[in-house]
Amino acid sequence: MEDKKILSIGLVCLDIINVVDKYPEEDTDTRCLSQRWQRGGNASNTCTVLSLLGAPCAFMGSLAPGPVAENLPDVSVEDFSKVDLSHYKWIHWEGRNADEQVKMIERVREHNSKQEEKNRITISVEIEKTREPLYQLFPLGDLVFVSKDVAQQFGFTSAAAALKGFCGRLRKGATLICAWAEKGADAMGSDGVIIHSDAFPPEKLVDTLGAGDTFNASVIYNLSNGGSLQDALTFGCQIAGKKCGVHGYDGILH
Repeated sequence: MEDKKILSIGLVCLDIINVVDKYPEEDTDTRCLSQRWQRGGNASNTCTVLSLLGAPCAFMGSLAPGPVAENLPDVSVEDFSKVDLSHYKWIHWEGRNADEQVKMIERVREHNSKQEEKNRITISVEIEKTREPLYQLFPLGDLVFVSKDVAQQFGFTSAAAALKGFCGRLRKGATLICAWAEKGADAMGSDGVIIHSDAFPPEKLVDTLGAGDTFNASVIYNLSNGGSLQDALTFGCQIAGKKCGVHGYDGILH
């Protein structure tokens, strides 16, 4: 299993970041201090961080032939049917076209049913956006990341409350994780016990874009290497905190 990869499925896009001296007021013109373009997208960012951490990984998504493109299609179940599952130990889905993703996950479950336990693929899903169709992914992951935005849409006011509220939606034995920005993150494993990690804010807050993806990747990395849920949660908060102190992803391990 050591040579097998972690596959991240979802969006890659172009992020255009404008730096200004203060948050712009509505209907005002503001001069940019600087601008940078960088590759973005949840699944792509997750793969970037996994790679920086040293994990063998792969990305699956629509790529544009030029620097900018419109209306790239999401990965379909037909696309996914061509993937050789024997190369992967973990597959992570960024919740997007959930109807198709349900079928992809079914294929992995079918594959797993024919494997010895040590060769089974771990399935994780991220439910970040507040879109009803995505909620059908809750019972499908071995590990489910649910966002603060989704938790708040359901009326939960803390990560712990969200875990208690959503746990009935999970498959038996699954783990649920909810990060809550500067308040850290909570997780609930198959034993139903809620564990917590504080946040690790940088000395100076520089760039929070992709902090959630960094957290997810770091948790996946730690768990895929045999770490405990508490260790993985703390590691995720630590690396996400470092990411908030640098532009982009260079330097998150320093």
